[in-house]
Amino acid sequence: MAMSMMIKDVPKSERPRERMLREGPQSLSNQDLIALLLGSGTKSESVIQLSARVIQHFNGLKMLKDASIKELMDIHGIGEAKAVQLRAALELGKRIQQFPAEDRYVIRSPEDVSLYMMDEMRHLQQEHFVCLYLNTKNQVVHKQTVFIGSLNASIVHPREVFKEAFRYSAASIVCLHNHPSGDPGPSREDIDVTKRLSECGKMLGIDLLDHVIIGDKRFCSLKEKGYL
Repeated sequence: MAMSMMIKDVPKSERPRERMLREGPQSLSNQDLIALLLGSGTKSESVIQLSARVIQHFNGLKMLKDASIKELMDIHGIGEAKAVQLRAALELGKRIQQFPAEDRYVIRSPEDVSLYMMDEMRHLQQEHFVCLYLNTKNQVVHKQTVFIGSLNASIVHPREVFKEAFRYSAASIVCLHNHPSGDPGPSREDIDVTKRLSECGKMLGIDLLDHVIIGDKRFCSLKEKGYL
């Protein structure tokens, strides 16, 4: 009788762990995710096959989410350690799902950007280039400092700006940086960076809504200045 395929027989690039690292968790099937939690199979079957039996036993994820440790251990190949790991992951997912959604800051104007970031940025001794990633309701879903130092179009690379936009499924972006001098007037580099990011955003379908320069209790919107 031929032995079942083991995980070592699967090409390394197609194993769940390698695929997650390469393509992210959203690329994995339910079976793959459970396999990662289980960690190993048995002498006679791979962890992938064991995870498939787990899903089959509970008729999908709906019943699995409420499975007890005893019910998990009823499956051949699931001992106490694996059952506890699965139960812990399921409980964590349930708690995250029940966590109340936080009130997200809404940005509809340069003034909103200034109110959100002025106190944080106006006393910085170096220039910080920060991106705010917004959803379709103009709520801030993520804030990221992309670069620290003198602004230069060749250094603030669109790849670094838009990489986070894809990661958080952002609909639009607001960029801002501070001028340690306190004067928020835009330089030629500020304008060049803005135009470059705006062009890239149009190609990718992610709008650059504004680039706001933070001074000392003053700000400048490059959109209001006509550069966007």
